[in-house]
Amino acid sequence: MSDMMLVYSLFGSAEQARAIVRTVVEARLAACANILGPCTSIYEWQGRVEESAEVPVLFKTGADRRDALMARLAALHDYDVPAILALPVEAAHPPFAAWIAEQLA
Repeated sequence: MSDMMLVYSLFGSAEQARAIVRTVVEARLAACANILGPCTSIYEWQGRVEESAEVPVLFKTGADRRDALMARLAALHDYDVPAILALPVEAAHPPFAAWIAEQLA
């Protein structure tokens, strides 16, 4: 088992995603993040089925930074109820895992 975590979230624009990624990487809450291509989300919100373009992001962090990262994402996010999910990493390429740990030190 690795001490690395993936934190997944969605943003309303690539610009917002980029700004938040820079903020949390500079604060060493995440070692790095991947801003993925736009996706279409369909969901029910306040009694209506909505469809919107969103930008998914995968943050790489340590288990000891997970809660702080999730709290900071929630505070920075412009959604009322942002999707912020933490996923454990079962295994990682050792040199990459070491790099993640070094970035978070």
